[in-house]
Amino acid sequence: MRNTFSLSMADGNNQPWPAEGNSFLQSRQWALLKSSFGWKPLYFSLDGKSLIILIREFFPGISLAYVPHAPDERYRDSLEDISLAVRKYLPGGCLFIRYDLAWNKGNSPPAPFFKSVSDIQPPSTVIIDLSGDKETLLAGMKSKTRYNIKLSAKKGVSVRRCGAELLDKWYDIYRETGERDKISLHSYAYYRKIFEIAGDPSFPVDSPLDIRLYMAESEGQFIAGIITCFYKGNAVYLYGASGNAGREKMPSYALQWKAICDAKDEGCLTYDMFGIPPADDPAHPMHGLYRFKTGFGGVILHMAGCYDFPLNRPKYYCYRVAEKLRYFYYKRLRKKKIK
Repeated sequence: MRNTFSLSMADGNNQPWPAEGNSFLQSRQWALLKSSFGWKPLYFSLDGKSLIILIREFFPGISLAYVPHAPDERYRDSLEDISLAVRKYLPGGCLFIRYDLAWNKGNSPPAPFFKSVSDIQPPSTVIIDLSGDKETLLAGMKSKTRYNIKLSAKKGVSVRRCGAELLDKWYDIYRETGERDKISLHSYAYYRKIFEIAGDPSFPVDSPLDIRLYMAESEGQFIAGIITCFYKGNAVYLYGASGNAGREKMPSYALQWKAICDAKDEGCLTYDMFGIPPADDPAHPMHGLYRFKTGFGGVILHMAGCYDFPLNRPKYYCYRVAEKLRYFYYKRLRKKKIK
């Protein structure tokens, strides 16, 4: 049986802003960031909570709609009706609505939804419960992780919280990380914009994004850094960079421990590692990342990921074929060439 719901557009004037959702991806500040890089946000109120839909035109007159981490799982049986309700507000050439669902993996939406060719946000992650004291947090970690946290301190690595004034230093290290690990990066302007929007005091929100840069330093040089997001009592590890020099000093462990301690001290309930491979598989190219993030303890969460609701089935099927070919090229052929 489908649930009833109330849905309307919101503009902050005639229709007041609804309460923002629990995910920073459903915050107006994050939508403003995306609007600076080719996306057009549409704001809705779904039973008094925000539902932000991002529109991306990839050819003139042809677009897609993307909904990150919304709505929540209780709307599973109403998701088709919600899609039909918002359809009239979308551009005429919109091919489909892609929902990035933070639901339990075993509770995916029914037909007519299609599992997307690939996920956008990481569907698997590690959530650390911060309700215990710091000794409890350490005790919940793997012994190797505790050892590396202590080793980093012993080797003289210091960590400090800073702001966008050191973002250029961080990005230099991030480029080094991308070249080493063969990962694609956003432009420097993208990360600069994150800090600009988060630090804008004129932006009226009830739960502002708190974007933080932590840098690890050794012998007068910055050797690693992470960007985190504190939002509505939850902390999220967004981006990490580690240089080739000084890796033996384990700065990444010191950085995470500092961010976890700050989150704990400031009343956050959880710390989200935001993305791991789906299983502890040594053959996976990101297996090292899995071991690193799960070493801090916490609970592994597998989410449903992206599902599509077609609005124009013939054109959607064509797009899907093209997306599969693109995915195959970037994930298979291109990686082989790089190796």
